[in-house]
Amino acid sequence: MDISSYLLMGLALAAGAIVKGATGMGLPLIALPVLTTVFGLQHAVGLMVIPLIVTNAWQVWRFREEARSERMAFLPLFLVAGVAGIVLGVWLLATLPERLLVLTLGIILIAYVVLRLFNPHFALSLRAAKRFGPLAGAGGGILQGATGISAPIGVTFIHSMSLDRNAHVFAVSAMFLVYSLTQLPSMWIAGLMRGEWLLQGVLALGPILIFMPLGQAIAGKLSRRAFDRLILTFLGLVGLKMVVGI
Repeated sequence: MDISSYLLMGLALAAGAIVKGATGMGLPLIALPVLTTVFGLQHAVGLMVIPLIVTNAWQVWRFREEARSERMAFLPLFLVAGVAGIVLGVWLLATLPERLLVLTLGIILIAYVVLRLFNPHFALSLRAAKRFGPLAGAGGGILQGATGISAPIGVTFIHSMSLDRNAHVFAVSAMFLVYSLTQLPSMWIAGLMRGEWLLQGVLALGPILIFMPLGQAIAGKLSRRAFDRLILTFLGLVGLKMVVGI
């Protein structure tokens, strides 16, 4: 690669790290399209596994007190179903085209954002979250395994519970951490992972760990309403990107 490619990668990782620090998500959604352009999808997904494990382990530890919250009762089954979904998703990554799935998910994501804009007080109850959590977890896992991005299902579901910022970041980070820890051996067994990609992932931690604290500092100045709007804007842009295919 030439210097401009390395610079583009560094900027994408830095931008994703800032959003990750502020919202608990966004690193793969911002960085993966750029990395895919440079390396291809399988290489980009493999490269991002180590950064996702490290950054989400950090955030799970930072907000670990939220694990005791009653609102986290949905999380165990959600994560177990996600692990099963990743195995299927990795198989899809190895065998099937992704455009139709991505288009469908983009439409679902935009529909959710529209729902929240017209009904801002919409929120899933804990009972509903426990009922539908396994289905959302499995869907997010399939998407994570197939494309390296689980947010259109996983984050949308968690956001629909209207958790406060710390609980939201903990739940999202726990999801990404478990998914990534499952994805790594699954890709290796499927023959989709290489040792040099893991090394590149370690090197990618440099700009990520430098810029994540900046995002956390920005988020600390946001009100609950501003944080919610930031998440909705982010999800809407991701959905639009999926629909138009850029």
